[in-house]
Amino acid sequence: MNISLKGKTALVGGSSKGIGEAIARQLAESGASVTLMARNEGKMKSIIKEMDTSSGQEHQFLVVDFSNFEIFKKTISSFFKHNDVDILVNNTQGPSAGGALEKSIEDYQQAFDLLFKSVVLTTELALKHMQKKKWGRIINVASISVKEPLNYLALSNSIRAAVVTWSKSLAYDIAQEDITANSVLTGYFDTDRIAQLNTKKAEKMGVTPEEVRSTMEEQVPMKRIGKPEEYGYLVAFLASDKAAYITGTNIPIDGGLLKSL
Repeated sequence: MNISLKGKTALVGGSSKGIGEAIARQLAESGASVTLMARNEGKMKSIIKEMDTSSGQEHQFLVVDFSNFEIFKKTISSFFKHNDVDILVNNTQGPSAGGALEKSIEDYQQAFDLLFKSVVLTTELALKHMQKKKWGRIINVASISVKEPLNYLALSNSIRAAVVTWSKSLAYDIAQEDITANSVLTGYFDTDRIAQLNTKKAEKMGVTPEEVRSTMEEQVPMKRIGKPEEYGYLVAFLASDKAAYITGTNIPIDGGLLKSL
């Protein structure tokens, strides 16, 4: 099966590293013109130089600060005054780790702005073009913790669950316009985020980060951590015409880690 996104434009959040970068590279390899969106301008410039342009794509980047919603709102609104996208990948950095009793109301508000408000706003802006064209793909990078909460990620558990249920509602409203909305539930992947979380867990447990990672790998039925490029393959498929009848879903990519249905 050949995945072709030739002639399509994509906007990928959090794409200066990790899963977001892998998604952006795979969409470009599949023929899309990609706009990277993240904080690190230098890193995005470097990535663009390496991205596939064999189908005549024109890649660009957008510097944003997801952690400041008012500034983000101005930046993303300005972008959509001059740009349209066919494929939107909603992805941001994760909020700080910690249990439910460790977080304040202010922490939850900040996480809501970061994970929910930014996603809804960006999607609303992107939808205008998709609805005119009667074609579009909205893909949310979520987490397996929305199905089986991780006690050390209270903020992420709570707000990402809101994103997933909102996306399900949205999918119903836009289905007849050939626009799909799906969420990918992320398991353990080899990223800086996982390394940072493992370091904090190791400090609390009095063990090494390597021991934490080893335990994590043992929990996964495949006995390994996922590769970011494997994530990119799934998103490229969901972004293509091959996935036209898939919408309103929550798709785990976790090596079989989730135990629930």
